[in-house]
Amino acid sequence: MPSNLKHTHMQRLVIYLFLIVIAKGYSQELNLPVFTQYLADNDFVVSPTYAGIGDNLRIRANGLTQWVGIKDAPDNQSLYVDFRIADRSGVGISLYNDSNGYTKQTGVKFSFAHHIILDYYSKQYLSFGISYNINNFKIDVNKFDTTYEIPILDPFVTDNRATSNNNFDVGMLYRNKGFYLSFNASNILDKKVADFRVLEPSLLLNYQIYSGYKIKGSKGSRVEIEPSVYYQMFSSDKRSSTDVNIKYRKYNRNEDYFWAGVSYRFLNDQFFKPLNVGPMAGFKKSNFYFGYSYQITTNDLSGFNSGTHVVTIGFDFLQSISNCPCTQSPIH
Repeated sequence: MPSNLKHTHMQRLVIYLFLIVIAKGYSQELNLPVFTQYLADNDFVVSPTYAGIGDNLRIRANGLTQWVGIKDAPDNQSLYVDFRIADRSGVGISLYNDSNGYTKQTGVKFSFAHHIILDYYSKQYLSFGISYNINNFKIDVNKFDTTYEIPILDPFVTDNRATSNNNFDVGMLYRNKGFYLSFNASNILDKKVADFRVLEPSLLLNYQIYSGYKIKGSKGSRVEIEPSVYYQMFSSDKRSSTDVNIKYRKYNRNEDYFWAGVSYRFLNDQFFKPLNVGPMAGFKKSNFYFGYSYQITTNDLSGFNSGTHVVTIGFDFLQSISNCPCTQSPIH
C-alpha cells in the first residue's frame, strides 16, 4: 500500500476514534452499554420489573469487550442478582464497571418489583418496578499524554475529575401467556454537572421498550421460538435505536436447554445501515448457564476491529416455586 494511502487510512481511523470517544464521553452516563446481555436469559438487564419472576435466585455475570483490536476501546463488566421475597414481589441488585479510554464509570442499582394478576384464567399479569441508582464517573488525567499536535496539556486539568450522582429507574411490564411488553424510563432525574468545565448534558432521561412473543412448538416437541424487539430513545438529543432479535430454544425432559439466535441493531432513521449484527448461542445445564454473543461492527470502524464479544455466565440457586402464577417460571 502506498505511504500516502496508509497515511490517509490512519487519519480516518484517528478521526473516527476521536469522534466516538467524545460522543461516548458525553453520553456514557446516559445509559450503560446494552448489546445482547438481556437476551442471555437475563431480562432484568432491561428493567427492574423482571425482579423475582422465576423459581430461583438468579445470578448473571456479563463481560463485554467492544471493538476488539482497537486500543482503549469500551469494556464493560456487570453482575445481576434477583430473587423473589414473597409470592408477588421481588428484589434485585446490579453492579457494573464501564471503561472507555480515559473515562471510567462504576455503579450499583437496587431494584424492587411487585407483580399482580389481571386475569387468572387467561394468564394476564402486570408488574411494576423501581430502581435506585448510584453512579460514579471519573476521568483519569494521569494517563493523558502530549502529542505532536498538542505538546502541552491543559493547565486547568490538574487532578482526576470525578463526580457521583443518584438517580431512579421506573418500569411497567405486561404479560399475557407468551406475549410480553415492557416500558422503562431510566435516569428520571437531571444530573448535576458543576464539577466539570466542559459542556455536558444534564438531561439523562432515556426510554426503553422491550417486547416479544414466545411461540411454543407442537405438543411434545419441546421447542420454542421467540422473536423480540428492543427500542431505546434518549431525551437529550432524541436519537434512538432498535434491536430486532429472534431466538430458538430446545428443551429436554430435565428442563435443560440450548438456544441460538441472531440480533440486528440499527438507528431508527437508518434501517438498512445496521450498527451491529451477529449470532448468539448458549445453554442451561442444571443450575449452570452460559451464553455467548458476537456482534459484527458494520460502520467505518469495521476494518480496524474484530467486532464486539459478550460472554454471560450464570447460576440458579434456591429453587422455590411460588404460590402465585405471576412469579412462577414460564417453564411451569
